[in-house]
Amino acid sequence: MSFLKKSTLLSCLAVFGLIGLTACGSSERNPGTLTKPRNHLLGVDRGAEGGHDQLKGGVNAYLWRGAIDTLSFMPMLSADAQGGVILTDWYQPPSTTDERFKIAAYVLDRRLRSDAIRVTIFRQTRLNGGEWQDTPVAPTTVSDITARILERARQLKAENGGGK
Repeated sequence: MSFLKKSTLLSCLAVFGLIGLTACGSSERNPGTLTKPRNHLLGVDRGAEGGHDQLKGGVNAYLWRGAIDTLSFMPMLSADAQGGVILTDWYQPPSTTDERFKIAAYVLDRRLRSDAIRVTIFRQTRLNGGEWQDTPVAPTTVSDITARILERARQLKAENGGGK
């Protein structure tokens, strides 16, 4: 087969493949067939067990659980206890329809210290056309969430007899 025939054949296959994929989608969705989102992490022990300060991955268990507990009002996308990373999905406060938030929390150390947790908050507001636009969060929002995580972590440690 010549090069021209091969390239024409591949182009035709690619076009037919794309047409086939677009036919799979439907513009009409039936909300009744969708399942409600579930937060699978809320029913599971979040890692601060017994008198252990650390999880297997080397992050502080109290900070980890404090972050999970503090952010539990938001839907979780991912939570890696060994790596110390928590990623939430977009959360829209009930009081507003034109604003939403997403949070990434990182437990960075084995010690229960204020510099062992890093929180990043993403905020978007809805424009008139309905599109979401990135906007900065209030200057105190990150420090407020971080303080709540630390407070919860210290509370968990105190409830557990102060650790080891």
